[in-house]
Amino acid sequence: MKLLCLLYSLFFFFVAGVSARGKFEWYGKTITLYSCVYEINYLKDFHFCPPTDRTCLCSNENSRATLAGCFAYKDRNSTYLVDYVVGYCARYFETELEANWFDKSYERFTNYARNQSEIEPTEEPIDFPLRFSSKDMDFYSEIANRFLLNYDNSIWYGVSVFGFWLLVLIVSSISYWTKVLFPTATKRLVGPVANFYRKHVSMPALYGKNKAQEMRGFKVFDGLVPTRFEMIVIALFYIFVIIIHAVNSRALKGDPVFGSTYLAELRYVADRTGIVAIFMMPLLFLFAGRNNFLQWLTGINYCTFLCYHRHIARVMFMLVAIHSVNYTILLVNRKYFGEELREPWLYWGLIATIVGGIMLIQSILYLRRNWYELFLLVHIVMAVLYVVGTWIHIDDFGYGIILYPTIAVWSFDRLVRIGRLLYFGFPEVNVKLVGDETIKMCIPKPKHWKIIPGGHAFVHFIKPTYFWQSHPFTFTNCSDQGEDKIVMYMKVKGGVTHSLYKLLNKSPGKMTTMRIGIEGPYGESTPAKYADKAVFIAGGNGIPGIYSEICDIALRSSPERKSVLKLVWVIREYSSILWFYDELVRLKNTNIETTVYVTRPDVSITNADEFTHIGSSQDGSIKSSEETKSSSSSFDGANAVGKLKEELSHVHFEEGRPDMEQLVQDEIKESPGSTAFVTCGHPIMVDEIRYHSCKNIDNEEKKRVDFFEQLQVWA
Repeated sequence: MKLLCLLYSLFFFFVAGVSARGKFEWYGKTITLYSCVYEINYLKDFHFCPPTDRTCLCSNENSRATLAGCFAYKDRNSTYLVDYVVGYCARYFETELEANWFDKSYERFTNYARNQSEIEPTEEPIDFPLRFSSKDMDFYSEIANRFLLNYDNSIWYGVSVFGFWLLVLIVSSISYWTKVLFPTATKRLVGPVANFYRKHVSMPALYGKNKAQEMRGFKVFDGLVPTRFEMIVIALFYIFVIIIHAVNSRALKGDPVFGSTYLAELRYVADRTGIVAIFMMPLLFLFAGRNNFLQWLTGINYCTFLCYHRHIARVMFMLVAIHSVNYTILLVNRKYFGEELREPWLYWGLIATIVGGIMLIQSILYLRRNWYELFLLVHIVMAVLYVVGTWIHIDDFGYGIILYPTIAVWSFDRLVRIGRLLYFGFPEVNVKLVGDETIKMCIPKPKHWKIIPGGHAFVHFIKPTYFWQSHPFTFTNCSDQGEDKIVMYMKVKGGVTHSLYKLLNKSPGKMTTMRIGIEGPYGESTPAKYADKAVFIAGGNGIPGIYSEICDIALRSSPERKSVLKLVWVIREYSSILWFYDELVRLKNTNIETTVYVTRPDVSITNADEFTHIGSSQDGSIKSSEETKSSSSSFDGANAVGKLKEELSHVHFEEGRPDMEQLVQDEIKESPGSTAFVTCGHPIMVDEIRYHSCKNIDNEEKKRVDFFEQLQVWA
């Protein structure tokens, strides 16, 4: 957490320090200059030079004297301001001033200035300085304050967005690292305050049971539901953004700079929304990145960061849309829109706004679920175009430097991903169809490639049609393949897995050899290993990650450890066991209590080819092709289940669907102390376990109950 604070501080001072040296201005010390310039420029009845003289403010001695007199009001003529004017006149008015320009100009002002209120209006240039009334100078000073300090304030409001998310990360870090660093103390946190927070804030779904399941909205408008804690964070973020855009945004009545209070306030809001939106971009890209270091620091999983990413994107686009609409109204009102539209800063700003809208629409859950690869490709192309458009739009105004962190975050993520791929290499592996809808790969790994129990890696299948795609799969090394390999099981769905399924069905033995790339590992193990009893519950193809983590805990546990490890696997039929049979056999020599629920026990095993290797893992022998043919020809599906149970005598089998409410209650009651539930599987099952775990936080035995979800719903 200290590192997190240090990183935030470094970034904070980077923004503040670099911005000060960048192209854009901090107006705090120069407000007096601009208030005086506005008063001179917006004179209605007087002027110092012909309208064609664009250098008049600095080149005309009476104008300079008037400026000096305005500076002297309330002793505002600081050394910094006087020196600043020299560069200001050279930059904007092509006029080189002497270093002592103020003394000479103020002397002329003292000798020749006339009160503005005492002079008759004239169309001819006047040849003397003007002395403004105190009331007018105070009025223009407030005008400049409200307009220009809005730029400075907007920078700090943008930085405050980082402060908001820092608080969120600190809260999450405290929760996570307390469990990791102080597991014994955490088990004692079962008081009314801790239980209330966990039962009603940190653990439950937003409402009812639905969290992993999507919220229905006529298919096209389906959406993912955040947890209650995530929703509180998101709601507070929306409120926070509204507040920082509502304060200090009022204009003075009769504003002469913009012509009306309404137009002035449009400009204030346009400036602030644009600047704050730019500051959100590094967070937007960091939260969406696979190599987000905050995942490790805070214990927040990738799914939650993506949830925050989506809402930051929505808020950012709303700010950008307001920024664009307000500026368009201002330009149209002043009849500059057609002229300015030819300028790159304006049309690239419009392009970026349109691209942002496209990204928002094409990222709805319906499109992500049904055309994920197309969504991802379009999203990346649009993101590049958005960054380019934003850069061109803001660079001439000096704000391009704020995009440096965004580009750095994105570039770092891409470089690390490439580095991970190159480090693992591109091995050639056997890809086999096991069961009816599961693909198995046994992949040799580099010696120093770290295996994260319960983690996942992204796989690139090196085929011309989809080599550029990467898909996340959990893995395990708890198999008979040795510690120098990892095993992946992939459920056949749509996209690349369906293409592989069709390829394997046509291949001899339903197997083919293919070169692949592995990017990873990603993810972290849950703190369930610190509990007195850890119950891992998997459904269907959710078993690999669950199995990997519980095996790791069992292998690392000392003989003196009194904690209980339980593995529950819910499958449809007995044949579903066959593709994961070898892993179940290995549990025989562990202290893991394993229960398999078969929800459709009446469906007998019919795949003789899959069944023939049963028993070979026990004695280490491998059946010959003649024995395999003999076994297949004499295969009896009715007796296969009995044979399976005999070989897996250390596994307890239950037929029927488990009562998750009763299961959770029983596991807590039988636990020697704290209980942790870890689950991955069908969203309905995962939500059910979350709901009942949360419901039993206030158990009669006052035992600590934790819930950890391995299911990562990204699309």
